[in-house]
Amino acid sequence: MDYAEARRRMVDGQIKPNRVTDPRIMEAMRDVPRELFVPEGRRARALSDEDLSLGGGRVLIQPMAIARLIQLAAARPGERALVLAAGPGYGAALLAHMGLQVTAVEDDAELAGLGEVAIAAAGLPPGSLRRHTGPSPQGWAEGAPYDLILVEGTVPEVPSAPMEQLSMGGRLVALRRRAGEVGSAVTARRLDGAVSVVAGFNMQGTLLPAFAPRQGFALA
Repeated sequence: MDYAEARRRMVDGQIKPNRVTDPRIMEAMRDVPRELFVPEGRRARALSDEDLSLGGGRVLIQPMAIARLIQLAAARPGERALVLAAGPGYGAALLAHMGLQVTAVEDDAELAGLGEVAIAAAGLPPGSLRRHTGPSPQGWAEGAPYDLILVEGTVPEVPSAPMEQLSMGGRLVALRRRAGEVGSAVTARRLDGAVSVVAGFNMQGTLLPAFAPRQGFALA
């Protein structure tokens, strides 16, 4: 299978028709080998328009969803970004390809290990992506403050601890699905010591196990 051509078709058939207009996102999705961020036996499905199961309740979220989240985040070259529940590192690799300095945190070391070959093959700028294993709901305070935080999946509420790690004016983007509600993408910002949360486009997704309500959330 010609994966480079398949990624081009993925961008033309899934990303462009779904209101993604940022050429940097499309370039990154053509160049970063998404098919290498999944177990070998599932690579043929990696570019399909669906969440792809990685086991343990985790998924690689569909291409259109990650593209629209990154566009919502308005990621800019040179910014410091934190990716939570980074999984194998696909979203983090896209941001690094776009010129951001990225820290990726994943709870499951085995799941993170899926991305080692893919990240090495992505041709990212040296030092642009650092990966750590740890509890995603707590963020990664050692690298704070961040201009941008991307939660790579669905949460029941905006996590409070990572919000404290944003720079003033920084933003966090995630898919949020409260009980009894249709899921939506949200942007949370720190402004003048307060936090504002604004809902964007509707989108359902698979809830991240690490962000289950028992972890505790403080923001509405």
